[in-house]
Amino acid sequence: MRVFSRSNRVFSRSNLVQTLVGGYVPLIVAVLVVFLPLLWMVLSSFKQPSEIITLDLNVLPESLNPANYQAAMTTVPFGMFFMNSAIVTMVGSAIKVLLAILTAYALVFVRFPFKNAIFVLILVALMVPPQVSILPNYILIAGLGGKNTLWGIILPGLGTAFGTFLLRQHFLTLPGSLLEAAEIDGAGHWRRLWQVVAPVSLPSIATVALVTVVSEWNEYIWPLIITDKPESMTLPVGLTLLQNSESNAEGWGIMMAGAVLVILPVLVIFAMLQRYIVAGLTQGSVTG
Repeated sequence: MRVFSRSNRVFSRSNLVQTLVGGYVPLIVAVLVVFLPLLWMVLSSFKQPSEIITLDLNVLPESLNPANYQAAMTTVPFGMFFMNSAIVTMVGSAIKVLLAILTAYALVFVRFPFKNAIFVLILVALMVPPQVSILPNYILIAGLGGKNTLWGIILPGLGTAFGTFLLRQHFLTLPGSLLEAAEIDGAGHWRRLWQVVAPVSLPSIATVALVTVVSEWNEYIWPLIITDKPESMTLPVGLTLLQNSESNAEGWGIMMAGAVLVILPVLVIFAMLQRYIVAGLTQGSVTG
């Protein structure tokens, strides 16, 4: 009888209301806020101008006509933009992840003066908005001749305070016996890093890599400032060029198609590997 009364209290009306109001309703609202604009963008990319510029709300397009996608890919050099974004993303992400691994390992396993002070500076860099450094970076890169070059886009963002912080927190959770055994076997820091620490930290490293790839692919402000020629523009900046070419009311469908093409690779990668991101973010969240 006692078990029955407890189960009744668990499934009571007040508990159900609290669960709905405090859990499911905010979750549904958050999903709709993120999903509905994306859905509207995808649907609008198949619409004709008369279906977009109208007083009658047409949610679904009359037909799945890919004419907007064809126009978006031919109005601007879309293939060149895609190649530039791929190069910037792959090279920049690889270097940033490598630097994050090396820096985090040094902050945890290497003894040197002022190590804690350096980590505090990294935390400060994590809190400073990146827009603050745009002007000094522009003066430096332009002075070095990096304007309208891919290396000029990549170079200022090679440091990653987030990746260093996340990997350091995870490295602190590794048992000291692993490193002690490797040290007894005569392994130096380089072998300990790549043969012991890195293999057991793959989820966290994968998380840093995925977040870095998404950030590099979606970067807009800095490539927009440092480039003004189509030969060195990335996809987000190329979308701005497409907007300038299709500034009239009839170009909304074409711009929506271009936006879908820009975010589609990142959405696919993120959807496929999101469980690794969650595992990596939670793996280093508890220390001790």
